[in-house]
Amino acid sequence: MTKQVDFWFDPTCPYAWLTSRWILEVEQVRDIAVTFHPMSLYVLNEGRELNPGYRAHIDQTRIASRTAAAVAQLTDQATVRKFYTALGTRLHPQAQPISPETIGEALEECALEASIIAQAETGAFDELLRETQREVSGLVGSDVGTPVIRINGTALFGPVITQAPKGEAAGELFDGFEKVTAFPQFFELKRTRNVEPNFN
Repeated sequence: MTKQVDFWFDPTCPYAWLTSRWILEVEQVRDIAVTFHPMSLYVLNEGRELNPGYRAHIDQTRIASRTAAAVAQLTDQATVRKFYTALGTRLHPQAQPISPETIGEALEECALEASIIAQAETGAFDELLRETQREVSGLVGSDVGTPVIRINGTALFGPVITQAPKGEAAGELFDGFEKVTAFPQFFELKRTRNVEPNFN
């Protein structure tokens, strides 16, 4: 039976991007169906005291998550996937800036109107992001970021990876992630991250 997987992402997070490329690979080697949901690091961090440098970065991400929420509300799941791939490829492997120009190129690739950016910037889709954040916080708490993955009704933050495995290696990582997700008393595995994201 096909397993339903929900994946919450902020399009500006390089680690969520790598995890998303992994879960798409898992779709090729395991019987799963992934639904992508935009979330927002900006919304997650509203009202929090942050390092000024990180606050400036988080503020900059807002336009991307707002536009992703607009695409999710105005279109369909296939388009959300396509837009995330188009925008994420520009932001991460291509290292383009988080800007209206970069986002506009991604929209154009998906045959979407650039005017969606202006709609998003009015705040019209912010409530969708806040609803999403409330849902995510209800699943995993409010002290984790992106990505969040739910399998068979149970969710965890992560996995945080620095390179997306391919083929059966992707499937084996999923098998392990599914096992720990299924154990209700499991909460955390972690080690210090000392490798930069590898988008190859």
